[in-house]
Amino acid sequence: MADEADFDFGDNVDKPTFEQILDMDEEDDRDFSKSIVFGFLEQAEQTFGKMDTAMKEKNLAELSSLGHFLKGSSATLGFTKVKDECEKIQHYGHKKNATGEEDEPDEKKCLEMIGKSITEAKKAYAVVNELMKQFYAES
Repeated sequence: MADEADFDFGDNVDKPTFEQILDMDEEDDRDFSKSIVFGFLEQAEQTFGKMDTAMKEKNLAELSSLGHFLKGSSATLGFTKVKDECEKIQHYGHKKNATGEEDEPDEKKCLEMIGKSITEAKKAYAVVNELMKQFYAES
């Protein structure tokens, strides 16, 4: 087994959070965490597809719901950048600003901001996807 302690996740993964998932694995076997991680990655791809559809339909409520959904599962795994962008999507979908603290009544602006956050979330997802493939190839 490669030395996982030295694996560099960069700032896309909160290592202490991710290590909590790894702690659930059997001693010499990463099957449990691997199934969770790759299940999430597959789920994220499907969710991004649904977000793209909801964007075309200008469906803010659906976008907010999808953002909330993906925020939760990415937070559980410690995928911080994906989580942060999904949280913004959730807020913009509720016609709020990025932090959710102020109203943003302009739907067009909300959709524009959601579009940017989806792009950023997909970029962060691509990085995490690659990191996890490398991590599990080595472990």
